Amino acid sequence: MESLNALLTDFYQLTMAAGYFAAGKLRDRATFELFVRRLPPGREFLVFAGLDQALDYLESLRFTAEEIAWLRTLPQFSRTPPEFWDYLADFRFTGEVYAPREGTPMYANEPLLTVRAPLIEAQIVETFLLSTIGFQTLIATKAAIVVEAAQGRPVIEFGSRRAHSPQAGLYAARAAYIGGCAGTSNAEAGMRFGIPVFGTAAHSWVLAFDSEREAFAKLQALLGERCTYLIDTNDTLLGARLAASLGGPFAGVRLDSGDLVSLSLRVREILDEGGFPDAKIMATNELDEWKIRDVIERGARIDAFGVGSSLATSSDAPSLGAVYKLVEIESGGVKRYPAKHSPEKHTVAGAKQVFRYADFDLIGLATDCIPLPGECRALLEPAMAGGVRLASRELPRFDPATAAVSRGIRWSDALEALQP
Repeated sequence: MESLNALLTDFYQLTMAAGYFAAGKLRDRATFELFVRRLPPGREFLVFAGLDQALDYLESLRFTAEEIAWLRTLPQFSRTPPEFWDYLADFRFTGEVYAPREGTPMYANEPLLTVRAPLIEAQIVETFLLSTIGFQTLIATKAAIVVEAAQGRPVIEFGSRRAHSPQAGLYAARAAYIGGCAGTSNAEAGMRFGIPVFGTAAHSWVLAFDSEREAFAKLQALLGERCTYLIDTNDTLLGARLAASLGGPFAGVRLDSGDLVSLSLRVREILDEGGFPDAKIMATNELDEWKIRDVIERGARIDAFGVGSSLATSSDAPSLGAVYKLVEIESGGVKRYPAKHSPEKHTVAGAKQVFRYADFDLIGLATDCIPLPGECRALLEPAMAGGVRLASRELPRFDPATAAVSRGIRWSDALEALQP
């Protein structure tokens, strides 16, 4: 587990925490829900991801003496009760978390995460939870779309070099695998999460030798049947002929430029004629779901795709717009059900549960009894209690058969009756 700085948060989470403390709300208990109001363009559902890292964060969250000392120097905290700093020194997350299993398809306005904890604890963790759940869910969803476009051909996540940071590349690889990718080029993701890793050599390998033949021969000697030649450094068709002429074993070839349709047809002929009908053709080069769908429809003979920038950054819809809203608060033994009423940003009061039926989701209160047991499943499961993880660390996979584009959303009578 990597070390996470407690100050990786929006500053107003800390000013609110101090304010709650000063206002005597230390023992108030709050329930927050993390959800998405509207799906991004081109998304008909979301693939939930990021829970494992969220739970790691909640379990390990601590304020160091250095962090507290820095906060105390800030003018915004000049009137903060000194006891607040003792509180931060002993701070631990002690609350409960409820969530779907990672890889579950979810829809707009359905809770992706429910946090029930003392108010200050639940408030401080907002920023990290939004960032972690929002990013990984965004990438897992994009991966599911790309994999669907590939029509059964494996898709490898190749986006680490184009991700917004090395850390983003790592978790994009994890999320993409949850979303359906067959593997990743990210070595740390392979080690940390057990994701299959792919990749053999770049154009620089070919250019580092006196000839393409020598480069190919050295690579094949090293990797044997796992060797995939990158054949377009000079002339793609000559590269394919060279690969075939060197004999086996090798896994296949990669196309990284040019007209992928016509080149794949010609390369397939060359490999077949050379006695390598089982050698695979992989395509890369700024691919996305639209390009993949297009080359398949035009008859390309491509066996696998490597997708980088568009996947690791979700380039067509780079923001999920997740929100984290207070839906219940208990103070002095009295529970209230707050809600926002601002236009286009209203919220629905009350802690919720999502009951999944075959063709619709029913959003009800968390205390609702499941109508017609056996015909539906409650999606939000206990993931943490008393600040201790309950959820498994097993890396799940999205099952496209569980996603229904036309799934209707209904609201329970009990939930509607609770609203102001």
